[in-house]
Amino acid sequence: MRSHSHGGAVLAALSLAMLPGVAGCAALSSDRTDIVVTTNILGDITSNVLGDEADVSVLMPPNADPHSFGVSAQEAAEMAEAELLIYNGLGLEEGVLHNVEAAAEAGVPTLEVGAAIDPIDYAEGETAGEDDPHFWTDPLRVATAVDAIADAVIDTGGVDEEVVRDNAEDYQSRLEDLHEDLTEQFAAIPSEQRALITNHHVFGYLAERYDFDVIGAVFPSGTTLASPSSSDLQSLTDAIEEAGVGAVFADSSQNDRLAQVLADEADVHVEVISLYSESLTEADGGAPTYLAMARANAEAITAGLTATP
Repeated sequence: MRSHSHGGAVLAALSLAMLPGVAGCAALSSDRTDIVVTTNILGDITSNVLGDEADVSVLMPPNADPHSFGVSAQEAAEMAEAELLIYNGLGLEEGVLHNVEAAAEAGVPTLEVGAAIDPIDYAEGETAGEDDPHFWTDPLRVATAVDAIADAVIDTGGVDEEVVRDNAEDYQSRLEDLHEDLTEQFAAIPSEQRALITNHHVFGYLAERYDFDVIGAVFPSGTTLASPSSSDLQSLTDAIEEAGVGAVFADSSQNDRLAQVLADEADVHVEVISLYSESLTEADGGAPTYLAMARANAEAITAGLTATP
């Protein structure tokens, strides 16, 4: 996901400067707007909005956990020198929040995307009542985020506004198509089977948009850094048995050991299904882009909730 062209741009500029009649072209490399993005999901969305209009540097590597990943000293310096720093916010990037705050204090323009999409609250667990940062599970809220990103980048300057607006509209059209596809796919799940149990509370936006019931999470929190107690597991076991749930969904970036333990304690057949809920994968993985991730998750959720016990 890291899209760094600074080194290549410098080499190209030096090469041009050495050719007759093009002295001074090296300055072209400094005209690029440098955008730094914290998470790889936001990085992919931002890259689709910007196209070739700016350099986009993504801090979070593939298959990482947005709650716990950190940055190097070099990356922290890059954040402090960015022309625009885009982050999810709403408490998501717990491992780099202090770096974001330091960059903002140093005068770097920042965009907290989560605050711009009319966030919902966690409905239950330790974080009940707090803002839920996992808005990307709802494609239509991502479409709202696209507008916020386009506006912030255009305000930063150094880009062609018309190109950015066109890119944003094109990507929003694809998000509308994604929403229609997910609506059609989830229609195959009977209403009484639309019950989700996950590793932690991550699908609140999807549940609201597509009429699912989130009956619990192995981690009773909106963060993977929490730990469940034995009473938490027992309560969730009771909920599984009462709802007759046949699948528990665990994020691909996390160890699903606790979900497996829960499945065993429930004393019913509960399949543990991996989802790409919080991170993209490498290019050759199952979720190299946001659109691919959303479709892969919809297929996995539908298959898991419609499977014959």
